[in-house]
Amino acid sequence: MLPLVLAASLAAAPAPRAATASGIVVHIPRLDALQGVTAFLDRAGQHAALMRPVVWYAELHPFLSLDPSQPDTLTRMGIDPAGPMTVSLRANGRVSCARLTDPKVFQEKAAAMLVSAGGKPEVKPTTSGGVTTVSLPRESGGQAGYALKGQEACAFATTGGGSVDDGQGQVMLKETSRLVGRAPKADARLARLPGVLYVLLPERGMVVGMDGSATELRLEGTATQLPLPPFQASGASPYGAMKPEGMLFSRARVAPAGVSQAVGTVRASIQQACPRCPPAEMFSVASAVSERLTGNVLVVVDNVGQRPNLRTPEGRFFAPRQAVAAEVTDAAAMKSALAPLAKFPGAKALEDGYALDVKGGTLFVRLKGRQLVVGNDEAVVRSLQATLPQEGAKLPHSVDFTVDPKRLASGLNQVSLMDVVSDQQLAGIFAVGLELGPLLARSEHISGWLDSVSGGTHRFSTTWTLPASP
Repeated sequence: MLPLVLAASLAAAPAPRAATASGIVVHIPRLDALQGVTAFLDRAGQHAALMRPVVWYAELHPFLSLDPSQPDTLTRMGIDPAGPMTVSLRANGRVSCARLTDPKVFQEKAAAMLVSAGGKPEVKPTTSGGVTTVSLPRESGGQAGYALKGQEACAFATTGGGSVDDGQGQVMLKETSRLVGRAPKADARLARLPGVLYVLLPERGMVVGMDGSATELRLEGTATQLPLPPFQASGASPYGAMKPEGMLFSRARVAPAGVSQAVGTVRASIQQACPRCPPAEMFSVASAVSERLTGNVLVVVDNVGQRPNLRTPEGRFFAPRQAVAAEVTDAAAMKSALAPLAKFPGAKALEDGYALDVKGGTLFVRLKGRQLVVGNDEAVVRSLQATLPQEGAKLPHSVDFTVDPKRLASGLNQVSLMDVVSDQQLAGIFAVGLELGPLLARSEHISGWLDSVSGGTHRFSTTWTLPASP
């Protein structure tokens, strides 16, 4: 029975005609099935130029202009709107494979574009072993061409070379000839993911399926190299009944083997903000805390403070007003594990824990019953303590999260141009805020979940929702 099930799964799996050594592969099983994704991008593109379909669809082919939302633009190029397309991005260029309805029309359109781009008077195809190939230099540098066999065509363009042939054109021509010369292998990973478009990052072990509608963009994928700890299976959480609030609200059930890693990440962040804190003692406290946690964790980021100083480690630590709650196995034992904090520089004993004055602000460590709460803002810590429920509830996934896009847009706007000039690491955040900020400010919510599966793999899902009416 198992072989039959496996065979059926592989038969239904999409089969990307992907080039070897690709950094990114985009596979579309049917070009005419992208209407939902296009509808979302159309609406999103009204507030973020980067999201406009024309920006993305211009990357589908190395030298032909295609628009899957208008099937006529495909048929005019001899490409089958109901067929698949695979785009492979390599260090030396791009390859795009598609099924054809009319090979002659495709060759005519391709020849016209290649001649105009290369300054050559004509294109002379070569046929060998049933594969027709073309390769021409481009005036802008590099080579472009295609390989065609039957109804399958793979086109390419190299990225470099200038006016001198660097040999990459022949490398790409050989690769495209190989791709059209054999049937692609089915990828069972894609069959297990919903989507009308798939993005694969082979070097990172990541596969993402994408689908959508006018109001939703849905992503679901798997990854083998996420920098995350292992998680427990879905189950009861003391935070399961809580209503999501804040810029970020996330609940997780960390597996016992991953608790130390999770606590270590928090410790490293605190150590950076508190260089005066003795590292050996910090490590000792973190280890003792790890041994007394169940793995149930809640992270709340309320917002980003107004005009934070992002040019220093402590400024970046205190910019997001946040708190973390973690369920403990034994309150008395946890209190003992935290006792060494009293001797840390700037430490003050509180009725239920400690306040640690560090450069840039104050860190709070409080214990309420079987709940350890750590945060960098007193109001957020107190609010979280006050809303912790008496009873928990079951979570359907190991991790879930909710993002308030409006608060996120406001937070991204706190990164200034001068911050980027002072610290180039902030350039990416600044660019995201500049490009996506207006769209986030007009979005409804972003939510998702994550589960651990066998072999160190994580499965995840994200939904980006826009308002019902523009």
